[in-house]
Amino acid sequence: MAGVGIASAQDADAHVVFPDSVQQGAMVIGRVPPGSRVEYAGRTLRVTGYGSVVLGIGRDATGPAQVRIVRPDGGEQTASIAVTARDWPLQRVDGVPPSTVDPPPATAERIRREQALVTAARVRDDARADFAQHFIRPVEGRISGRFGRARVYNGTPGSPHSGMDIAAPQGTPIKAPAAGLVTFAGPDLYLTGGTVLLDHGHGISSNFLHLSRLDVREGDRVEQGQVIGAVGATGRATGPHLHWGMNWFDVRIDPQLVLERAR
Repeated sequence: MAGVGIASAQDADAHVVFPDSVQQGAMVIGRVPPGSRVEYAGRTLRVTGYGSVVLGIGRDATGPAQVRIVRPDGGEQTASIAVTARDWPLQRVDGVPPSTVDPPPATAERIRREQALVTAARVRDDARADFAQHFIRPVEGRISGRFGRARVYNGTPGSPHSGMDIAAPQGTPIKAPAAGLVTFAGPDLYLTGGTVLLDHGHGISSNFLHLSRLDVREGDRVEQGQVIGAVGATGRATGPHLHWGMNWFDVRIDPQLVLERAR
């Protein structure tokens, strides 16, 4: 990572290091002096004992992202991170069950309740720093859907795609891309079918959708590479695949960029 706003202190621990620029949808890891107070987008960020912080840049974010740092000695500085815009192609998805595109009122209420449970699981801000691992792909296969693309379901415009779709045979084992804590596990959500949320600490989480089988329960601690379930086509799906999404709290980020993060 390139340095931004290097502090004047001689000790290397006093350095503030963030990328000079990132793309929309990026997970950003920075370094500050341990014990600093760090603020971004109205939120006070958790700082690890060795000075790492993490934040997410949304799909439609415009730069620069301004990160405010108050060092332990009281000195203040701001890291300014340029945000590079991306092109978001349109993707048409046909053949999904019509009731998942325009659900009747009772079904719409069920969807609202289920999504509220998943949203609540994303507010955690645990001190665990599993997000600092170099993530691995949960399954191998063709990428059939990319983060951020505008989507049209059966001719009806929908929300932008919130993750990465990986086509794989029914029953393919899904491995945890990084360690974490299972904060939600539901076998039969209306839109997402078998659903697992894995919290990586500091607001970073992964979600795995359309599973045919769940091998974990809420509260389980899993390690990178551990099997958490199996690929399926449950919920709103036209064939077997894994939808892998990532969030920083309520900000959706691109798993592909996390995989590509410089080592």
